[in-house]
Amino acid sequence: MTMNMTTPLHAEAITGVILAGGRGSRMGGADKGLQNFNGVPLALHTLMRLSPQVGEVMINANRNLAAYESFGAPVWPDSTGLGDYAGPLAGFITALERCETPYLLTVPCDTPLFPHDLVARMAGAMAREEADFAVAAAREEDGQLRPQPVFCLMGTGMLESLARFTQAGGRKIDAWTAQHKTVVVPFDQPGDDAHGFSNANTLAELHQLEARQP
Repeated sequence: MTMNMTTPLHAEAITGVILAGGRGSRMGGADKGLQNFNGVPLALHTLMRLSPQVGEVMINANRNLAAYESFGAPVWPDSTGLGDYAGPLAGFITALERCETPYLLTVPCDTPLFPHDLVARMAGAMAREEADFAVAAAREEDGQLRPQPVFCLMGTGMLESLARFTQAGGRKIDAWTAQHKTVVVPFDQPGDDAHGFSNANTLAELHQLEARQP
């Protein structure tokens, strides 16, 4: 189903998917989404932060499914033929196949301080620019504003394009979004948390982020 921009881009029209299907190789193979952040599993913390911003939420996970299901959102393992742990785009495909709203927003499970107004700002920019994708961008420690392509808003009609891209061997999100009209949404305004897009690849990084919580 192809959606056009006449579909209102409000919260109820958006399903958020929490990407927790990775291998956690830099965390010693630990299931990253189940690591505690201030006493709450990362994926559950992400779910609580995301839920007020969207109409529906689902989780993409490939192991410990019962633990994820206990958080109260539908859990879907990768359903693609891309092989084990094929990276975030496998989660994108799974979520697009399961999404019942006109729009899908992807967020990783390992970036617990993402903005409370993430969806509103991304949806506003996507509608304003009549874009196919909205991608968040954050200023990194070197001062450069860099896209964070795993924070991505799209219409569910993008499934066909993504299937073609991955079947041709594509695995990088930004290489796929570059084929379409994409608006980059900067989150470096006054009042934005400088660590809003800091992710925890290791347990040490996770503890550093815990220490930054107000």
